[in-house]
Amino acid sequence: MTYGTLYLCATPIGNLQDITLRVLETLETVDLVACEDTRKTLQLLNHFNISKPVTSYYEHNKMTKGDVIIQHLKDGKHVALVSDAGMPGVSDPGYDLVQQCLAEDIPFTVLPGPVAAVTALVLSGLPTDRFCFEGFIPRHKKERQQYFERLLKEERTMIFYESPHRLEDTLKTMAEVFPERPMAAARELTKKFEEIVRGTPAEVLAHFEQNGIRGEFVLLLHGAEPAAPETRDIDWAVARVAQLEAEGISQKDAIKQAAKEADLSKRDVYNFIVQNK
Repeated sequence: MTYGTLYLCATPIGNLQDITLRVLETLETVDLVACEDTRKTLQLLNHFNISKPVTSYYEHNKMTKGDVIIQHLKDGKHVALVSDAGMPGVSDPGYDLVQQCLAEDIPFTVLPGPVAAVTALVLSGLPTDRFCFEGFIPRHKKERQQYFERLLKEERTMIFYESPHRLEDTLKTMAEVFPERPMAAARELTKKFEEIVRGTPAEVLAHFEQNGIRGEFVLLLHGAEPAAPETRDIDWAVARVAQLEAEGISQKDAIKQAAKEADLSKRDVYNFIVQNK
């Protein structure tokens, strides 16, 4: 028996016109559409005059409903998986369904389209050459504080998702941990009231305290400045010799190794040690 295919379909993150022709064609031809919120997905389908059976698949029912979807695929049915907005499988249980497909050798493919994280990254004006997606931020203050402290030395631009209800607390913690770090907060992406606010965490917080907090947010934080490369001069080599000797290595071998690591001549390192005894 031939298995059906799971199609992971990116859906608009705000503006419905951002849906791709390929996603529309796929939604019209599959046997079932699995989604986070059936009400939101039915609005999308109705907008484009698509009539298909819809079933819910979200974090709290993924164990049982995932098995149901897998069985449909094993029966040769084609299934489209969509999230409420953006790419399924990114910060949602679509990842778990992909793992089930891999375990059962069921074919799946991705139909690209809008992704809030990448859209906000380009809009932010922060460096785009290297970045990392961190997903949702811990809710509790202590965990949030520790979470950000672990990222203090991260040199890539960091991307986070945050809800309006926790934005204020999150920005306060960011202001404590990254007081002078440039950041940006994007909300209502691709919608009529799209907004991007740039500044330090305290400046971004002040803006939203004054203007109100509405919509889902993507937060972007500039990475740490790269650490200055270690200078391996003659003083470094001498200190390295002492370190190696303390580890039980003979002075001759210690000088040889330290000189090699510092790209210096053994004679120069030896002479410096002798002259400065």
